[in-house]
Amino acid sequence: MELFFSLNVSYEAFLPYYQGVAEKVQVRDQYARVLHINGKYFRPFLTSQGIQGKFKLVLNPDGSFKSLNKL
Repeated sequence: MELFFSLNVSYEAFLPYYQGVAEKVQVRDQYARVLHINGKYFRPFLTSQGIQGKFKLVLNPDGSFKSLNKL
């Protein structure tokens, strides 16, 4: 399953997720479904500006995480 969403969060706002203090990032996909994604998956996309862009979340058939890609 592929889910698409946008994210725009500042560096400062993402720090608790990067540090492991907060765990789940809540986003809405293109169909307004609420997704809770472990913040550790966003770490490769963090810049000094934060995290901005469109993303594709791919889930395995059992609903577990497979990959997260920036589009």
